[in-house]
Amino acid sequence: MANQPERTGTQGIELIKQFEGLRLARYLDAVGKPTIGYGHLILPHERFTRPLTPAEADALLRQDLRSAELGLRKLLRVPVTQQQFDALMSFVFNLGSGRLRSSTLLRYLNAGAPARAADQFLVWNKAGGRPLAGLTRRRQAERALFLS
Repeated sequence: MANQPERTGTQGIELIKQFEGLRLARYLDAVGKPTIGYGHLILPHERFTRPLTPAEADALLRQDLRSAELGLRKLLRVPVTQQQFDALMSFVFNLGSGRLRSSTLLRYLNAGAPARAADQFLVWNKAGGRPLAGLTRRRQAERALFLS
C-alpha cells in the first residue's frame, strides 16, 4: 500500500527492546522454547555456542523484524501512521502475525475504526487465561504509541 511504513521505527524498536529484555546467552522462554537476544526463538538449525554481543543481538532483532514487517504489511488494508505500525509490530513480535490476523483489533483497524482498534490491544494481556502484569504494561504501552 502506498505511503505505508515499510520498517519498524525507533519508537517501535525501543518498545520491543524494553519489553523483551536483552539476554545475551541462550535461555528457555516462559513456555520452554530456546531463546536468545531480544526474544529471538532459536530455530532447530541455528547454533548459538557462545553468548551474543550487544551488536549481534541488535542485528538478530532487526533480522527478526524484517520477516514480521512483511507479515504485518500483508494484513493491513488501510494506511497507518509510523506510530501505529510500530505498536502493531510490537504486538506481532510478541504474539505472531497469526494472532493479529484473527483479531478484532485488525478487523476494527481495517474497517477504519482506529480508536476501537486501539482499545483491543488491552484484551491481549493474558497467558494461560490469566492477566499478567507485564503483558498488561506492554499492551498499555502499545495502545499509547498507537494513539500518539
